[in-house]
Amino acid sequence: MNTPVIPPSPTAEDYAAQLAANADETIFERDEPIGLFLEWLEEAKRSEPNDPNAMALATVDAEGAPDVRMVLLKDVASRGFTFFSNQESAKGEQLWAHPTAALLFHWKSLRRQVRVRGAVERVSEEEASAYFASRARESRIGAWASDQSRPLGSREELEAKVAEQTALFEGEDVPRPDRWTGWRVRPEQIEFWRDRPYRLHDRLRFDRREATWSTSRLWP
Repeated sequence: MNTPVIPPSPTAEDYAAQLAANADETIFERDEPIGLFLEWLEEAKRSEPNDPNAMALATVDAEGAPDVRMVLLKDVASRGFTFFSNQESAKGEQLWAHPTAALLFHWKSLRRQVRVRGAVERVSEEEASAYFASRARESRIGAWASDQSRPLGSREELEAKVAEQTALFEGEDVPRPDRWTGWRVRPEQIEFWRDRPYRLHDRLRFDRREATWSTSRLWP
């Protein structure tokens, strides 16, 4: 049996690079988190090789067992973090039953992460339709073709269903299926984490109480 290759502990040079990358102390002077998140996201857009808006979405099922998967952030503002999907998927069914979730953004290139927790609400029909219309035609057809999260016999079965839906909508616009919608995580807690030398990381947590945010610095 092959022994797993465990990465070695960082060298002094590695720690020096970490310190230089995350030495800005002004993050602890913030009184609201969304502006700071947007700054970090913009930095990630310049450094991450793929999908800087990718986030892990954690939910629970009917038995309270946790589930997690990667989705793409499509909008962020003071009202929350928005993503879209099939509401008949596993995540959709879980969000219907337990409308609360956690998010995790991990930007390896920046050695930073952001955690978000909060209640979940569906976006409006108008908002869901507007975003759906902005997607590539092939992606819209895929939304009609896929019974997301259900058992699939073969790749050929999927491709046949896509071909069927492509023919059905030939020469026509592809509307949004009723089962396709968006959700918004309304943040109640947002934690910013950044890598610092010798595992003495920086952690800054924002907690929302009604319309105001309080901040606290956490031990690594």
